[in-house]
Amino acid sequence: MLEFGTDAAAPADLIKDGTEASFMADVIEASAEVPVIVDFWATWCGPCKTLGPMLEKAVLESKGRVKMVKIDVDAEQRLAGALAQQGLPLQSIPTVVGFVEGRPVDMFQGAVPESQIKDFIKKLTDMAGNDGGLGEALEAAEEMLTQGAVADAAQTFAAILGEEPENAAAMGGLARSHLAMDQIDEAEALLNTAPDAIFNAPEIEAARAQIELARQAAGAGPLGELEAAVAANPDDHQARFDYALALHADGNIEDAVEQLLDLFKRDREWNDAAAKTQLFTIFDALTPQDPVALNGRRRLSSMIFM
Repeated sequence: MLEFGTDAAAPADLIKDGTEASFMADVIEASAEVPVIVDFWATWCGPCKTLGPMLEKAVLESKGRVKMVKIDVDAEQRLAGALAQQGLPLQSIPTVVGFVEGRPVDMFQGAVPESQIKDFIKKLTDMAGNDGGLGEALEAAEEMLTQGAVADAAQTFAAILGEEPENAAAMGGLARSHLAMDQIDEAEALLNTAPDAIFNAPEIEAARAQIELARQAAGAGPLGELEAAVAANPDDHQARFDYALALHADGNIEDAVEQLLDLFKRDREWNDAAAKTQLFTIFDALTPQDPVALNGRRRLSSMIFM
């Protein structure tokens, strides 16, 4: 594999070569702790030879605030294909994608100036962290929401947004507070006002996924009847899909995921890959560290790679 001049004395865990087998641990799980920059490159790519050393230098200078994983798209064709299936635009390289909290949040393509790389890293670290005491306020608001003090949580999230309008965690928290008060339209309207800088931030996308699931729950069918329909005809894909929706609406998230994985295994292309789409919606609505999300993503990835 072509090396981009990584300092041999550099910490081994800051810059790694990625593979299909290590992608989940090195990128998805690792980015729950610190942003991970993924550089998709190839040995024949001229701009990659220019960009690679610049990326590595910037990552090393960040002193652990970000990590980097290098993926040779020729050596890891199945991985690149699966990620492209999931929406990453890997038709041209180099493509550089930043992951925060298990999700791709920003990207660029082609060789760019060093100043743009530094701006890219700063944006990722800003997404991942808070300062000025707002972090403690966020933790307090999340605790209020967990304990059922929804109005107080909403007030605190709104106050944080007053101090920092581009705080994605606060906006996502305020939207979830609206959801907890059965104010689905208000939650959706709030997220539609998100500033461009955070419009697609992980916290915002998670809240959007929860809104979509809340709307689905309102139209979910009778759980017992759907369970009976699936038992009577395991190949009734629509019944199984509807059963999964009803399970999720009833709070049985793990069982809903099981049904959707079963449906994907039986017919991954059914109804425009509806099972996979619904699984991603559920995973996005959960925290990246949630065991249901982690296990479900691993199992879905293994099926996609088969």
